[in-house]
Amino acid sequence: MNRFPTGKLFRTDTGSDLVLTRTFRAPAEDVWASITEPERTARWFGPWEGQAGPGRTIKVQLLYEEETPWSEMRIEACEPPRRLEISAVDEAGSWHLELLLSEADGTTELRFVQHLATEEGTGEVGPGWEYYLDMLVASRDGSPKPAFDDYYPAMKPYYEQLTAADE
Repeated sequence: MNRFPTGKLFRTDTGSDLVLTRTFRAPAEDVWASITEPERTARWFGPWEGQAGPGRTIKVQLLYEEETPWSEMRIEACEPPRRLEISAVDEAGSWHLELLLSEADGTTELRFVQHLATEEGTGEVGPGWEYYLDMLVASRDGSPKPAFDDYYPAMKPYYEQLTAADE
């Protein structure tokens, strides 16, 4: 299946923001449940355990990564059903993510933001988030799960081109 990259890169005072969006015909509360409830996150990303709340750390199992590792993630902000901000540091690097929901007329937009200190590796990161967000879509609408090979390396040039703009 042909997949098309959707991400945009915005320069900020502290680095860059990689932004991807998905739209759902559902209330924000329902989409919020898909990104915060462990049994629902397991359908597209991985389950998590621990006591959630701002300033707390949870453990997330990355089900769709090699060897399905567990990763610690710190909840920086949690404002149901509009904003979830998390951060993590692992062998792959440093991650600072925000998931922002806005609802209008029964449709919810998820704005996924990765705050980047450096744009290095965006050619790998962008396709990965496209894959995971399409996994979220499939988990919600019952469509077949996408294959990672449809995203990487096919989308890598698109994301590398974003980082080359305005240099």
